[in-house]
Amino acid sequence: MPGPGPHLMYAMGSGLALTTLTNGRFSPHHTLIYTVNAFFGPDIGSFTEWLASLVGGFGFDFGSELADAIHHPFYYVIILGLPLCILYSWLSRIFLLNRVLDSFPPVPLTKLQCILLVSAGSLSHFFLDHLFEENGHSGTYTWILSTGWWEGRAPINPDAVVVVGLLCIGLIGGFIYINRVKPPKSVNKHSSNESFQLIIIIASLYCLWCTSQVYLVNPRRPAVGEEADLGVLVFLATYLFFPHFLCILSMHPRGHEGLLLPK
Repeated sequence: MPGPGPHLMYAMGSGLALTTLTNGRFSPHHTLIYTVNAFFGPDIGSFTEWLASLVGGFGFDFGSELADAIHHPFYYVIILGLPLCILYSWLSRIFLLNRVLDSFPPVPLTKLQCILLVSAGSLSHFFLDHLFEENGHSGTYTWILSTGWWEGRAPINPDAVVVVGLLCIGLIGGFIYINRVKPPKSVNKHSSNESFQLIIIIASLYCLWCTSQVYLVNPRRPAVGEEADLGVLVFLATYLFFPHFLCILSMHPRGHEGLLLPK
């Protein structure tokens, strides 16, 4: 299982990249809270279990159950999300008023922004955990591999070649069409939104095809040769793209006036 270093560096590196790309709208406050929850967040249950072990008896049993409940990408947010977002929002204001941590614009994080960052941090934590814990035999990683074909050499089905080929061509062709040369007055942001919509549509159709071949067809057929594309796409959507989307939602809006700091 990854230790403090990989969790902290992965989350902080992602946060700093967002800070650079957004000209500070994803502030150091965002990065700090996202980073703390990407490492210590879900693992706080293990720390509680260790403290309870010092007491022994009922304390150890309770600590062990609490650790199992908290070390989960979604239960962590459900159990601790509300108190943590209140705490982080208060700390953000204290840090800003006392000039401990800078922010541009100088605005403390709201409770909504904090709960988004807590959720993003939890999912990013398990992005690493699911890949590198339990000697590569975690439940999630095993499921990802199970969506591939391991029963000898995968047969090449013509319909799979046609469907997957059309989807990939549609993705590349659609991207080129959306981002074609346009009059100067056209807005690039509109093209980016349409490109994201295209990716979501193609990914949904791709997953629908893979699901039909893996789970609905009897006997089961390889969806894309031996590749475990269904598991990979679901994993990336849940533990890579979605947490970064939550980080983007948590950014300060443009034109925020900011907090009047004491002199």
